[in-house]
Amino acid sequence: MMTAASRQARSRDELGKIVDDERAELAEQGRELQSPQVRVEATARLRFADGEEAALELREGRYWVTAAGALPGGARTPEEALEQLRRVLARRSYSALMRVLSPATRAAMENDVRTLVDGLTAPGTLPMQVLGDAAVVPVPGGHQVRLKREAGVWRVDDFD
Repeated sequence: MMTAASRQARSRDELGKIVDDERAELAEQGRELQSPQVRVEATARLRFADGEEAALELREGRYWVTAAGALPGGARTPEEALEQLRRVLARRSYSALMRVLSPATRAAMENDVRTLVDGLTAPGTLPMQVLGDAAVVPVPGGHQVRLKREAGVWRVDDFD
């Protein structure tokens, strides 16, 4: 469980001496852990080279994944919540974004998307204001889509 640098810094004999020196203390801690009154809490974090993290939590004698890449879990701190938001936005994952939002924010965003989708059901019937290489389209449900033509191709420039 030591890092590569720690393993290289100590010889096997040095590590054995450390364990021997701590044997009595480790045995005492082991006996204390057997008590029914003891509750062990533990968390672990593993940061990967690309910056992603996996988090584990010890519950009822088993480790549970609380967050791992595409599986944002329950953030225990505001910093963890922000880190989860950063990860899902970096991956451009709509489904993961929905999992990190509060229920009220998720419902509002889903409602906005649903009304935009419904409003675009028959795009050929929508009123369109075209001015050169730009167009503005009011969409039922209170949305507006702005389009721009670039190199002969119409693209969505913005929408709300």
